[in-house]
Amino acid sequence: MKLPLVAALGLMFATPALADWAQTLAEAKGQTVYFNAWGGDARTNGFIAWVSTQTEAQYGVKVEQVKLTDTAEAVTRVISEKAAGQDTGGSVDLIWINGPNFLAMKDQGLLHGPFIAGLPNAQYLDLGAGSAASVDFTVPVAGMESPWRLAKFVFSYDSAKVADVPADMAGFVAWAAAHKGRMTHPDPSNFMGATFLKQALIELAPDASVLQQPVTEAAFAAATAPLWAWYDALRPNLWQGGATFPASGEVQSQMLNDGEVDIAMSFDPASTAAAIAEGTLPATARVFVPKAGSIGNISFVAIPYNAAHAAAAEVVANFLLEPATQAHMQDITVLGSFSVLDPVRLDAAGTAAFAALPKADALPALADLGPVLLEPHASWMTRLVEEWAKRYTK
Repeated sequence: MKLPLVAALGLMFATPALADWAQTLAEAKGQTVYFNAWGGDARTNGFIAWVSTQTEAQYGVKVEQVKLTDTAEAVTRVISEKAAGQDTGGSVDLIWINGPNFLAMKDQGLLHGPFIAGLPNAQYLDLGAGSAASVDFTVPVAGMESPWRLAKFVFSYDSAKVADVPADMAGFVAWAAAHKGRMTHPDPSNFMGATFLKQALIELAPDASVLQQPVTEAAFAAATAPLWAWYDALRPNLWQGGATFPASGEVQSQMLNDGEVDIAMSFDPASTAAAIAEGTLPATARVFVPKAGSIGNISFVAIPYNAAHAAAAEVVANFLLEPATQAHMQDITVLGSFSVLDPVRLDAAGTAAFAALPKADALPALADLGPVLLEPHASWMTRLVEEWAKRYTK
């Protein structure tokens, strides 16, 4: 779309970056972004709906969430479109993506970009080499994704019923034996169940540094031997004898609320406090993490190479990085996800917005969550889930 003459003349006196962004805004106006995002969390869905109202009001850009049960659905759609020669006008504009799915799209040349450096709100990010916002499951982002929310693996329990919780993953064996049938985990085909296994793998592997490299069969055999020994000891004392597993973290949280199990897990440190406020967990529910820390990562959004509305997708990605947006997202009454912004880069207004956020007894401070353990290379998760299924399902 060409800019009106007056606007175009005005851009002659703008910096190149500002001129480019003004062109992006002009192209984006009137477009609808088809945001393919996991649809299993009502609060996240509500937040995305709020984003749409804001971007439409401010930029004339609507957001239509395409609710996924698995991110691979959107990736497969883009792959199919490329195979059919549909290199423009694709059906996917923006994807909430991480790990193996990002690696697959990057390796196959299915991503638009690099674009992150062109977003005005990238100024609030730490994009230095090795920073959390510059790698995705050890894979360099290379500007092909934009961060939007911070995730960290946590456990929740009812403090009125449970006085002791495991200090580390190894401790779950003795805990489950002492509380037979009161512990489970989501099926590893779900990312939450896979994360449970990865957390244990990081703690139990003889040399966790190998997990930062692409998996090989030799490395996998050596690193996972202690994990399978641990799991073999744990499994008989799991809920239903380890014969069946909840489909997701949300299902397990409901089991905690119903009194079927004593521990649940989440990738959202604020989810317990949010569930208490919603009446879906008891007021005495609390969060804990292993003493050595837990897996953490940043959730990203990416734009497919053939997106029909790439300019509008960039506008949405930029809006997600607005300090006011990030503070709204971190509000426990909204979503409660921790911000991806670097606090030292915020101005006074941004700092004040975060300082004014409400508190809750079950809401941990960032310092309470312990060290962040790096995600293994994406190939490890794929191999780990395959091996678990081979060993423990029929």
